[in-house]
Amino acid sequence: MLSKPHDGFTVALKDGNILHWICTITGPAGSPYEGGKFVFDFDFPSDYPFKPPKVKPLTKIYHPNMNLDGICINVLDPKTWRPQLKMENVLNDIRQLLATPEPDHPLEVEIGEQMGKDLAAFKRTAAEWTAKFAK
Repeated sequence: MLSKPHDGFTVALKDGNILHWICTITGPAGSPYEGGKFVFDFDFPSDYPFKPPKVKPLTKIYHPNMNLDGICINVLDPKTWRPQLKMENVLNDIRQLLATPEPDHPLEVEIGEQMGKDLAAFKRTAAEWTAKFAK
């Protein structure tokens, strides 16, 4: 992961620790996050790959499934985690969540409601936050 270039994200070790990654994911084209660079903290448990890493954004983001405390995505749920999952797939799934947020399963309820009721306002605010916090 460290030596191979990837489309849409970069990976670095935090303080040289193989169990602590800092990943930067670029906002997908055509999304309100386009042009943004979103930094995520990946904290791997000592019994990885049998348990998923804890992932949280370090970049402020206007998203129904993410906030600075965490990210709500099925692939990282301890109940559905599979040890054979590759981290490249996990990072691509997070990037896909940026492209297609899931308002029906929000971590941020108000943002999910806004997305369902006024998609244009959601996209406008998400793009504003991207320009303000992720450039």
